[in-house]
Amino acid sequence: MENITDIFKNIQAVKVISRDIDYTDYIALDLSVTNENLANQKLTTAVAYEEYIQNYLENNKAKIAYGGYNETRNLYQRSTVFKNDNTDERNIHIGLDLWINESAPIYAALDGKIHSFQNNTALGDYGPTIILEHEIESFKFHTLYGHLSLDSLKDKKVGNFVQQGEQIGNLGLPPINGDYAPHLHFQIIIDMENKTGDYPGVCSSKTLSFYLRNCPDPNLLLKIN
Repeated sequence: MENITDIFKNIQAVKVISRDIDYTDYIALDLSVTNENLANQKLTTAVAYEEYIQNYLENNKAKIAYGGYNETRNLYQRSTVFKNDNTDERNIHIGLDLWINESAPIYAALDGKIHSFQNNTALGDYGPTIILEHEIESFKFHTLYGHLSLDSLKDKKVGNFVQQGEQIGNLGLPPINGDYAPHLHFQIIIDMENKTGDYPGVCSSKTLSFYLRNCPDPNLLLKIN
């Protein structure tokens, strides 16, 4: 059997947000600890991040900013979800973020079924979240859609079939979306480890090797560049 990377290579590029926006209107965004420009900004609130993202989009004549896979970030330090006295700090992002300052439609990446969904309400968490289960060539895996609107969870039922390109929800706004500037957290997960409605989207350096294996680069599906 092919591995998951080979399977994704054979799939045509998919879009999970605002299908009418062409990839030529996307711009890569660096939110890592090595971004000196970011270090000079006082980004402690969702509003501050919205302003930063909007200025970045306008300055680059772009409509969506993307990036963040395997990126070490400081923006999680405000939340105890990612660091407390009993755990290692989690600050390495293992999904791909799509930033757009509006409530955009969100679409299923592939045919599948609803695995689980819930509102992860802690500050800095996903907020409303939907996880889909897929199977290609007997290979099962999942896609996670985080930071959605509350209405996105209405009328959802575990096990319901979803078609590739079907709208499954809308992007959420702060504070409902975990209190972030509006963006979709899109993540591929092979083994859900018996979790439902939630799965880590940020890990520590100690667990990074596992999560890179279990959560391949989402751009293998999106093929933005």
